[in-house]
Amino acid sequence: MSRFAIVIPAFNEARTIAPVIDAALARSEHVIVVDDASHDATAELAAKTPVILIRHAANRGKAAALMSGIQKARAMGLECVVTIDGDGQHDVRSIEKFLGAFAENPRALIVGARMLNREQAPGMRLFANRFADFWIGWAAGRAIADTQCGFRLYPLALFDEVHGSLDHSHGFVFESEVLIEACRHRYGVVSVPIASCYPPDRRKSHFRPVLDICRITKMVAVKLLKWGLYPHGLVRSLVERPVIVRDR
Repeated sequence: MSRFAIVIPAFNEARTIAPVIDAALARSEHVIVVDDASHDATAELAAKTPVILIRHAANRGKAAALMSGIQKARAMGLECVVTIDGDGQHDVRSIEKFLGAFAENPRALIVGARMLNREQAPGMRLFANRFADFWIGWAAGRAIADTQCGFRLYPLALFDEVHGSLDHSHGFVFESEVLIEACRHRYGVVSVPIASCYPPDRRKSHFRPVLDICRITKMVAVKLLKWGLYPHGLVRSLVERPVIVRDR
């Protein structure tokens, strides 16, 4: 499949952005880097490569960076985007698995599930992710293997249906809410097992376990109250198993 772009939101990723871009360009001719007003050389390094570079004049957060890249891909008439982080934690060689899963499930989000060595994740981060999985699965009405992974494939047609209902102010809320809204619009969520990559010299994660989980929980709680607590969704999320595409 050639009608997809790789979108890389980036904020102060000068240490890793060059190899991430090189790996992405080896897998797609369309690579979109969104520099979210970095203070370091992220944008300058990206500008030396044949990527499409979008620069935010002021820091607007990961949600806005993702949407800038997604909107550019929509304007290019592409079919889907794969989103990866700029810190090198996502192995882009797994993109082929995402595209294969999408070919079989064209009306689904394909989400990376850090299942292969998830024990390497920092303990607090792992607890926060599992806590979020419960709440988001409840509101989505289905179990999802890893709701907080940013390595995803989005069908661009999805944003014709859900764009106006998403919170664009907080990145981790956005990535959680898009799963819920996709399910509400009868899209599926298919997980692809990937490895957790936490190199010892990585930059500090932008994810703040307490603050971001509070924001996610608040977003979910508002939806559940609006939907009468959605007991059917809770039952389905607890009884049914996540849809996982494993290597054949």
